[in-house]
Amino acid sequence: MRLKTKIAGLCTIAVICGIAALTWALQPAIAPISSAAPMTNDPQMLTRGQSVVALGDCMVCHTSNSGAPYAGGLPLRTPFGTIYSTNITPDPETGIGSWSLAAFRRAIRHGVSRDGHLLYPAFPYIHYTQMTDKDIEAAYAYLMSRTPVNYTPPDNELPLPLRFRPSLAFWNMLYLRPGERQTVPGADHQIQRGHYLVNSLGHCASCHTALNAIGGEAKAMLGGGTVDGWEAPSLTTLGSTKVAWTAKQLESYLRTGLSAEHGAAKGPMRAVTERLAEAPQADVEAIARYIMSIQVTADAPLQQTASHNMPTQQGATLFAAACASCHSASAPMSASAQRPSLALSHSVNSDNPANLIQTMLGGVPWAVPHSAIYMPPFADVLTDEQIISIAQYIRADIGKLPPWQDLPQKVVHARKEIHP
Repeated sequence: MRLKTKIAGLCTIAVICGIAALTWALQPAIAPISSAAPMTNDPQMLTRGQSVVALGDCMVCHTSNSGAPYAGGLPLRTPFGTIYSTNITPDPETGIGSWSLAAFRRAIRHGVSRDGHLLYPAFPYIHYTQMTDKDIEAAYAYLMSRTPVNYTPPDNELPLPLRFRPSLAFWNMLYLRPGERQTVPGADHQIQRGHYLVNSLGHCASCHTALNAIGGEAKAMLGGGTVDGWEAPSLTTLGSTKVAWTAKQLESYLRTGLSAEHGAAKGPMRAVTERLAEAPQADVEAIARYIMSIQVTADAPLQQTASHNMPTQQGATLFAAACASCHSASAPMSASAQRPSLALSHSVNSDNPANLIQTMLGGVPWAVPHSAIYMPPFADVLTDEQIISIAQYIRADIGKLPPWQDLPQKVVHARKEIHP
């Protein structure tokens, strides 16, 4: 009798969940608007919208390497396939020019497009849902004031089950929590502001939190993740690095892409810092202060002198030939330009060699004119064996740390990502 009661209860729960998911999946279309003209000419609203869009990294994801700003087409590679970002210019045919504010707000808060189809969570609506109405309205006004671009991104490259968008309703039931943003009890205004920006607009957890088997964010929020083959380090252990971060150093890094004590922004983070350079300095300071307020104690990395793991002569020779002119202690870039030592770099000190490999293979391009951060790529110059030798030399001789055990496999995998 008890077993039958449990089965009946489970069946009831399953039916309720099924009905709820079906309701979520069957979203009505919102009528299009007739004109894509700017919604407002209020300069204060547009200025606020520009800041909101910069803090939300909208341009980072919605601009392909060769495309127009906000026109979409950037490939977002996920463990489940490739999703191409959408066109969010005010073009009425291929962008959001026919979207009302109500349609835009529903997409932000619930992950539903104007025509009613569910959006993939590569668009971080599970974080944007906490945005204030004023920020949503400002972002909408700013985007609708951009130049319309008639461009349709490529079709997503996903297996059949995931191409069936109504199935996303079950995912939303697990991970989407619409509603008012939470506050930090007892915190001052600046930390409250930073908390809001990190957890809503900034959606930092989208990269800096590990994902589970179905793409949901793990419970260890901001504890580190992986994006496009790069390691997104933990944001809760910055106080436990070889040289502990300060809020001032983090604020400078976020706004300039460079910290004299820790290194330069590379990979996906590079584009984030370029957008944050356009955001109000007070907001970036609030982000930095909030992040430094959530630090936890981490185990200190195991130190090891070079004599315990003598680097190969090949690695030392290759470093002297290819790297020392910029990265040795006596190099002009290090001595006079105040560039941080490799010994302080997260790429060297991390247990995961992914970021050092990605940097060596792909370099750090000049993303903007006269950028102070640049490194040439070595993918076409050095073999896998040479990359491995240099990396192990840097790890042991400069970082004074044990060798990476999985380095050869990581190098092979990273090179395939660059030249698939």
